[in-house]
Amino acid sequence: MDQPRPIDVLHLGTPGVICCFEQDDAIVDPGPESARRTLLDALDAVPRRILLTHVHLDHSASVGALVRDWPDVEVWVHERGAAHLVDPSRLVSSATRIYGDDMDRLWGEIVPVPEANVRILRGGETIGPWRIAYTPGHASHHVAYLHEPTGTAFAGDVAGVRVEAGPALPPTPPPDIDLEVWHASLDTLAAWDPACLAITHFGIFEDAAAQVEEMHVNLDRFGALARETDEAGYEEALAAEMRRSGAGEAFAQAMPPSVQWAGLDRYWSKRAA
Repeated sequence: MDQPRPIDVLHLGTPGVICCFEQDDAIVDPGPESARRTLLDALDAVPRRILLTHVHLDHSASVGALVRDWPDVEVWVHERGAAHLVDPSRLVSSATRIYGDDMDRLWGEIVPVPEANVRILRGGETIGPWRIAYTPGHASHHVAYLHEPTGTAFAGDVAGVRVEAGPALPPTPPPDIDLEVWHASLDTLAAWDPACLAITHFGIFEDAAAQVEEMHVNLDRFGALARETDEAGYEEALAAEMRRSGAGEAFAQAMPPSVQWAGLDRYWSKRAA
């Protein structure tokens, strides 16, 4: 069985930021429409399915335009995210509060997906060679996919952001970070005992068990840091960790330090309430 093929979509021209994966007749997390041309040029064939781990724009913003290119393609997405593909107005409004005038440069044209193309997932399904698990924590609509013939877990953001030889760090933008359920989702990944992890930011890693354990540690470490410091202090600590990895530019673009504290602050505020 062919192994997954990583495709660097070269987001904003930077390598090592957003990785789409081609596996059998599917692609996983095609990335933003601003990088769509790079993806189309790299594909071996027109896919039959687009598998989304979640609908955050760095993973999904190209989907509507791709369905316009390929009218028969299926789009797999968790039931909590499906409505945001069919009508992306609320998703765009929320993202605009964070990114402002940079929306078009970052993500490109965001096109609605026809409801007929959407296949709703809840987690727990097995569809052909794919097993699907509901894996919230980073996003309430996050799923992961296990491609059973290769033992590859396509983990989106739940297994963290890891660039080159750097650490696996938890991306924590608002609005629905939940550290407790994120730990449970990591346990779900571990129970699959995957041969490797395919993560959107960035690439394929064969030390899957070690990365999951590192993520457990770093969820607690950075969660505690967000309680102990303010936004500026958290941003500087996170940026310093990225610089030490040796892949600072790609790391910071994949996981902008300026938007990570807010998700954890929201989580702790909800816990306190």
